[in-house]
Amino acid sequence: MISGMSRDIAALQSLNVDLVLFVGDFGNEAVDVVRSIAAVNLPKAAIFGNHDAWYTATPWGRKKCPYDRQTEDWVQLQMDLLGPADVSYSKRDFPELGLTVVGGRPFSWGGSEWKYEAFYRDRYGVHSFDESLERMKQAIDTAVFDTLIFVGHCGPTGLGKAPESPCGRDWPPLGGDFGDPDFAAAIAYAQETGKSVPLVTFGHMHHGLRHRKDIQRQRVSLDAAETLYLNAACVPRIVNTGSTCQRNFSVVTLANRQVQQAALVWVDQTQTITTSENLLAELSITKPLQPLS
Repeated sequence: MISGMSRDIAALQSLNVDLVLFVGDFGNEAVDVVRSIAAVNLPKAAIFGNHDAWYTATPWGRKKCPYDRQTEDWVQLQMDLLGPADVSYSKRDFPELGLTVVGGRPFSWGGSEWKYEAFYRDRYGVHSFDESLERMKQAIDTAVFDTLIFVGHCGPTGLGKAPESPCGRDWPPLGGDFGDPDFAAAIAYAQETGKSVPLVTFGHMHHGLRHRKDIQRQRVSLDAAETLYLNAACVPRIVNTGSTCQRNFSVVTLANRQVQQAALVWVDQTQTITTSENLLAELSITKPLQPLS
C-alpha cells in the first residue's frame, strides 16, 4: 500500500518542479509528517505554522497535550528533523537556481498583537515584533543572492482589510487585516535595499471563507514592485471521492526575476493534472507595504 506522503512525493516529482516550498501547518505537532517532508529528495524550504506548535504555544493547547512534556518536545523534534530546510527566521541559498529563500516568523497565528510571548522568548529569544523583524533582516542581509523568495505561514499586512482579502479576517467581527506586520516590514526592507522579490508565499488563511460560501478568498495580489503575493491555503488539500484521490499544489514559474505563471493544479493518483486554474487572472494591485512602526 502506498502511503499518502509517498503519493505527495510522486505528485511533486511528476510536476517536475525545481523547488518545493512548504508553508506550514503539517498537523497538530505531526512529527511523522515532518519526518516525511524532511525525506523529500527535492530542493526545498519550509516554515512552521501555528498547528505545528498546537500543544506547546498556548495554555489551552498544553492542557490537551497527548504526550509527556517533561520528557518529550515535539516542537523541537520537528525543527531538528527539518534541519537546514527550516527557514524560520533564516534563509537558504539555492546556487543552482540563483536565488535565496527567506523565512518569516514561524508558528504564526497572524494579527497585529504580539502573542505567545513565552514561546517566542524561549524558542528564539524574540520578545516583540521589532525583534522579530531584526531576525528577518539578518537573514536578508546574509542572503547570497539578490533574488529573494519569501515564505511565511501567515502572510504580511498590507494586502487588504476585507474579509475576502488574502489575509483578511473572515470571522466575527468581520474585516480587518490579519497579516503579520513584521513580515510586511521585512519584505519592504528587502525591496528598499535593492533586492528583487518576485514571490511571497504563505498559507494560514484558508481559501474557503467562513462567513460566505458563494466566493473564495482572494488568492493572489501584486504590489508596485511587481512582487506577487500568493496565498496557497487551498483546504482540504487532498480530496478523495472514492473513485479518485486528488491533491492540490500551487505551481509558480519564474523567469528573469519575475513571476510568469501561477496556477492551482489538482493531481490525481495516476500523477495526471486534472485541473489547472490560472491564479494570475484575479490579480489586483496593492499599495506598497508599510514599514513596521
